[in-house]
Amino acid sequence: MSPTEQNFIGVIIEESLTKTDILNEMNIISTEVEQVTEKHQTPHLKQWTLHTIEISADKADQIAEKLSQVLIGDDQTGHWYADYKNDDWVYIIFPHKIFKLNRHNSAEFQAAKEYGLSLGIPEYQVNFSPDW
Repeated sequence: MSPTEQNFIGVIIEESLTKTDILNEMNIISTEVEQVTEKHQTPHLKQWTLHTIEISADKADQIAEKLSQVLIGDDQTGHWYADYKNDDWVYIIFPHKIFKLNRHNSAEFQAAKEYGLSLGIPEYQVNFSPDW
């Protein structure tokens, strides 16, 4: 399998989705429930349900488009993002905005970070980098 054909691995927080049926289009490797703390800066939630997912390379663009349509993005409940990556590419998906970043070009990550900060996402959550 060439690097461009590698599957993508990421984490999707179920509570970040307006419609959870998109999870059926991914291979869920594991699920973990994490209690929300003050650090998370999401006081309207008591827990996060974190799904570690795998997406085939041939569906990565399509899933990114669908995720961008179902991620929560409003001023009352916050703006969320999802991400997945392989050895060469990282998808960082915001509501109605997708960044497909080359992991071998660190300069590309700054734009995604700035966009996330502009939405009010806490800085510790947008520490995007090629090694991330």
